[in-house]
Amino acid sequence: MRVCDVFPGLLAAAAVFGLAGGAAAFDAKNLNAETAPTDALKYGLDSYKSGDKETAAEALGFAAEKGNFIAQWKLGRMYAEGDGIARDDYKAFELFSELADAHAEDGPTQPNARLISSAFVALGGYYRNGIPNTDVTQDPARARQIYAYAASYFGDADAQVSLALMYYNGEGGERDPLQAARWANLAAAKGNVGGQALLGHLLFEGDGVPRQSVLGLMYLTVARERAKVSETWIFDMQERALSIATENERRTAMALADDWLEKNKKKK
Repeated sequence: MRVCDVFPGLLAAAAVFGLAGGAAAFDAKNLNAETAPTDALKYGLDSYKSGDKETAAEALGFAAEKGNFIAQWKLGRMYAEGDGIARDDYKAFELFSELADAHAEDGPTQPNARLISSAFVALGGYYRNGIPNTDVTQDPARARQIYAYAASYFGDADAQVSLALMYYNGEGGERDPLQAARWANLAAAKGNVGGQALLGHLLFEGDGVPRQSVLGLMYLTVARERAKVSETWIFDMQERALSIATENERRTAMALADDWLEKNKKKK
């Protein structure tokens, strides 16, 4: 599962902390012990936006080493995605870990909350899958704990659906479809596609919750319409449900799905 892209939140946070603006007044080559981390961050973000990602990584790395959480998050995303620099999941893991350790108790309504929660989601993914050839091995129980923290404390929708899927699959603990439905419902209420798909599947199957075939197929259909091509599990779930639904269930669910999509055109 792709970690949520909160770059707009990053820019908003940068503005709150007085970092948005024109080009920085120094060159990355002149970074030294006297350079303020916020100046290096500003230069790094400006360089990134202008397309000079190599310079951006250098400046962001300087700010990150000084403990700037925005720089840690953005550089972590660059390493995680191979965005302008060589992909390095372990370096991303280290940056997200530093950020999470320092800001775990920051309030969920603070400007930086989305960055912090997305760092926890990324860490959950690393512990869920492990990082080959490093000391970060698969630890699904720890992944579940990390997702649970981000899902409950920060109300992060990506953490909620990841936690729901772990409960659904029995990863990191016993399988619990009721808990899966609970967390999927919270994510779906925020418009999360994965949450809609899993909730729809559970409702259609009556897995751990009372069966509501029409509502379940409606959620599955909405999720399919909004899913990325790579999210094949959503397509598979919807096609299976569609193949065994009655004609009346299909017609009613499709009408409800069309109505939802019409009312929520602006939601991504």
